[in-house]
Amino acid sequence: MKLGIFDSGLGGLLIAKSIRKKMPDIDIVYFGDTLNLPYGNRSSQTIYTYSQRAIEFLFSQNCNLIITACNTASTTALRQLQQCYLPKSSYADRRILGVIVPTLETAIAHGYKRLGVIATHHTIETKIYPIELKKIDPTISIVQKSTPLLVPLIENGGAQWLPSVLEYYLTSMIKNDAIECLILGCTHYSILKKEIKDITKHSVSLISQDEIIPDKLINYLNKHPGLNEKIDKNGKSDFYVSDVTENYCESAEQIYGDNIDIKLAKFDTALNKLTL
Repeated sequence: MKLGIFDSGLGGLLIAKSIRKKMPDIDIVYFGDTLNLPYGNRSSQTIYTYSQRAIEFLFSQNCNLIITACNTASTTALRQLQQCYLPKSSYADRRILGVIVPTLETAIAHGYKRLGVIATHHTIETKIYPIELKKIDPTISIVQKSTPLLVPLIENGGAQWLPSVLEYYLTSMIKNDAIECLILGCTHYSILKKEIKDITKHSVSLISQDEIIPDKLINYLNKHPGLNEKIDKNGKSDFYVSDVTENYCESAEQIYGDNIDIKLAKFDTALNKLTL
């Protein structure tokens, strides 16, 4: 058995990299749905359809635990996958985790009372962060900002425009000390930590999911030793995407910091699933 990591594109590679660093022996399978990114401007039904395909593919690759690294998928599809799809599937003994609640738990554990979050348009529209925050601690305030241009720029080599776009998005959020902590509500945004710190002049703390998910995963596995024991510990990593491009491969190697072999998983319309 293996640990699966699912994201719409490049951002989840940072999660995979940080998990690999913390857990060097664990076997990992990564899937990036590069053919259909970005998820942030898709309908809820489409996001669910893409997410279910990705989850089924990772299960078929012998994953018994999957982290839905994509915030948009975590926001829209995770609960339905956990409560409706999984119990009725042939994978009922396996588990799917998200990143929203662990991120908020980390911010709260640090004692922050004025939170900010930047994320895709869809994630912001669902109000998932305020909704989940209210369940945990309704006394904490949260300011949201939709930042739809960031993922396309990251995925398509638009680094030169990112600082000005970030400044446009962040200026109003940090004005008059409106927030003391900024949640990067998209795995892609972990790539932008330095640029964000430069713009905010370190006036706010950053909560980045690549830094918190590995420890959250370790805690989860400690609480669920049955799952942990089933995951192979050979230090192997497999990387799959739904569309292989030269730009993606180059960016993936830069982000992951290694020469990684990226394989194609194609959607078979006759079988209605992703196949190798």
